[in-house]
Amino acid sequence: MIVDSALYHHGKRITVDCDVFDYDALRAGATDAGDFVWVGLYKPTEAELSDVAKAFGLHPLAVEDAVNSHQRPKLDHYDDSLFLVLKTLWYVDEEDAVETGEINIFMGHDFVVTVRHGQGSQLQSARAYLESMESVLEHGPTAVVYAVCDTVVDGYTAVVEELQTDVDEIEASVFSPARTNDSERIYTLKREIAEVRRAVMPLRDPIRRFADALVKGMASEGAPFFRDVLDHLNQAAEVVHDLDMLLSTAFEAHLARISVQQNSDMRKISAGVALVATPTLIAGVYGMNFEHMPELEWHLGYPFAMLLMVACSVGLLALFKRSGWL
Repeated sequence: MIVDSALYHHGKRITVDCDVFDYDALRAGATDAGDFVWVGLYKPTEAELSDVAKAFGLHPLAVEDAVNSHQRPKLDHYDDSLFLVLKTLWYVDEEDAVETGEINIFMGHDFVVTVRHGQGSQLQSARAYLESMESVLEHGPTAVVYAVCDTVVDGYTAVVEELQTDVDEIEASVFSPARTNDSERIYTLKREIAEVRRAVMPLRDPIRRFADALVKGMASEGAPFFRDVLDHLNQAAEVVHDLDMLLSTAFEAHLARISVQQNSDMRKISAGVALVATPTLIAGVYGMNFEHMPELEWHLGYPFAMLLMVACSVGLLALFKRSGWL
């Protein structure tokens, strides 16, 4: 569906007496340099996007990508327009999960079309920010691309901060004195970090090209703004890499602790078996009914056998305590 469509003239939103889907009337108002139309769509059908494509001359391959979504972040050139794909991220704390959406941007010299998929891909804040910053909006469609990229990358930063909190909790749990089973949560977090990596890493090249003013059709005045976005994106990428390494280390430490705990358990079991086996051996020997057996007719033979059992058990117990087995 169409969320919003507007004409911007000299950095200001202009009211046009036409329907939101009358793209020709909107575009006819973009007469001066820097004027443009911004059409925002959310989960459009193929027919809806086809109408937009006809009005703005969008390439059919890019339109197909925008309808199907689930694209890798990328920047494509089609004749006199650009097609940019961004992955949006938001964090679901109850499930330790990172959910993904997608924003597709079509940009020409006098138009911007944004196609959103997913709940976490709202652009109302970006549009409101631009409409309050006339000096930025005067840069034309480049300003919209910047605002969308900045909003998306800010979302990455928020998600990375949540993941960092989860990784800190994992580290505290792994190295706590209590016995814990962290392997499942570690695997879940590594999978979510991989999802973040798939959104962050491919986007670095397009943003770097914007920051270096190497993309035809983008206003060179927007380069400093994209350099700020690139800086935040690189920070998010570095933190994601570090978190992945920390989780790998935490998993190895978790396995090492399990191995140590199992060895400790085996020592305790072995010590327990020795404490039981020694008195059993003595009782077994003295329980044999031989006629000529030492102390068989001695009236203190039974107390002697019991005292011998206790003495051996105490001696073994002291030995195991000293060696750390118990």
